[in-house]
Amino acid sequence: MKAATITAPHTIEIGTVPDPTPGPADVILEVAGAGICGTDLHIFEGGYAPSLPLIPGHEFAGTVAAAGRDVQGLRVGDVVSADPNIPCWRCRYCRDGRVNLCLHYDAVGVTRAGACATYVSVPAELCVLLPETLDVRDAALLEPLSCAVHAFDLLGPRLGSSLAIYGSGTMGLMMLQLALHAGFTSIDVIDPNPAKLVAARELGASQTVARAEEADPGAGWDTVIDATGAAAAIQSGLDHVARGGTFLQFGVSTPEAVVSINPFRIYDDEIRILGAVCPMNSFERSVQLMAAGFVDASVLISDRVPLEAYADAIHAFAGGQSRKIVVEP
Repeated sequence: MKAATITAPHTIEIGTVPDPTPGPADVILEVAGAGICGTDLHIFEGGYAPSLPLIPGHEFAGTVAAAGRDVQGLRVGDVVSADPNIPCWRCRYCRDGRVNLCLHYDAVGVTRAGACATYVSVPAELCVLLPETLDVRDAALLEPLSCAVHAFDLLGPRLGSSLAIYGSGTMGLMMLQLALHAGFTSIDVIDPNPAKLVAARELGASQTVARAEEADPGAGWDTVIDATGAAAAIQSGLDHVARGGTFLQFGVSTPEAVVSINPFRIYDDEIRILGAVCPMNSFERSVQLMAAGFVDASVLISDRVPLEAYADAIHAFAGGQSRKIVVEP
């Protein structure tokens, strides 16, 4: 089969590799689409993945092409997406039901071969059947959407409160679409790139601005979400949380990124700081949300490219020239 392989930092090779074969509890998917995200960029730049070479692609959907002997509930021809994260089920977090914090996790497209290829092997228990109303080519968005749904589970937004979202890329726009149904009275989107704010305005953001100071209601926002991972945006977001408010770190920063926090203000203003990583009992709900039209994939996907264009696509993503790029092998 054809595959895009990150062979070393900043090095991608498109070539032929052996087809995967299913283990007893695995299925082989013929990949319809695989999304590129910040994690893929970090792997490309030499971080995250335990070892290279690696076929990336942890956001994906496709059609079951083969199934292992012990697989039940799935058959050849079924259209599915899958949570790529494979918990160990042994560590203290797995035993506590917090599998997204697994200490020994495995992940399709991060620690094992991913979906930027003709076929990908996936544990059958992680797959979710897709309704016929959902375009399989759009279903690569389900993994990031499931991360966003988990983030909203943690937030527990209060009806009638205010929200600021830093970043109007794929994840910021996805957060905006979910937030529009979460009972906020105002949702402001902040991004220094005016081109990225166009979609936020079209989706219904209350205000779209380049700097927080242009929209701050006067005492900060009740909830602030960072969907950028950029230290400057995170610092600004922390500085613009209202008393009694919540800051959610959702964007993927580099491990070296550092911001300043005033501990007295956290104490005196009772500010809550949260992080959200990986899906957590949220994948099937994400399928339902997208199928019901709560998330518009056409706004989030800016480019669909063949596998041969993977290198150009990841460079375009790194340069902020697009929203979600979906590779269609």
